[in-house]
Amino acid sequence: MATITKASFSFLKKLGNNNNREWFHANKEEYKTANENAKEFLEAVETRLNKFDEIEKKKLFRIYRDVRFSKDKTPYNSVFRMSLGRAGSYRRGGYYLQVGPGKTMVGGGFYSPEPKDLKLIRAQIAADDKPLRKILKSKSFQNNFEVLRGEQVKTAPKGYKKDHPSIDLLRFKSLYVFREFKDSEVVDPSFIKEVAKTYKAIQPYFAYMTDILTHDLDGVPMY
Repeated sequence: MATITKASFSFLKKLGNNNNREWFHANKEEYKTANENAKEFLEAVETRLNKFDEIEKKKLFRIYRDVRFSKDKTPYNSVFRMSLGRAGSYRRGGYYLQVGPGKTMVGGGFYSPEPKDLKLIRAQIAADDKPLRKILKSKSFQNNFEVLRGEQVKTAPKGYKKDHPSIDLLRFKSLYVFREFKDSEVVDPSFIKEVAKTYKAIQPYFAYMTDILTHDLDGVPMY
């Protein structure tokens, strides 16, 4: 069973305390081992996901940070960041996995969707928010994620009044969920099962979002 090893986790912790090029180059071999472990874990996650979804691409993000436009000039990410993309236009949403001391989270959703998609999402919610609210209040959703997350506009998006009955949902500019894990849970052999369980809990939300993003307001398929 694939696991995030304690050695990989230890490397990330040390990197967080020594985030500079000198230390990193002196410990490059340890990084390579940890990075390979992350790749193997991501492959195992993909295998699990394909049992109830279809994944067409996966990605382990580079550990090197782009600091050109950031006030934070530390050169490395002290977490492993991974994503998995769903196959086909009839499967919307994406999965995200982040592993690191005190920063592990598993989730997915819609981060900065295209303007046309966000416009359609808002229109569908404004027309009938009951299906989405039912999902957000479900036991499975509450046990895993509790709330819908994402950047929001301060008052109301263009075209909607601030006292709209669905304004709490219409404000979202990104719409995603995540579940956080303790460090001890991440290095436990059962972690991969919990990752798969968490991703499975996202399925009703993805099914709803896919439906509204592939149909117009009259319910006519767009694909």
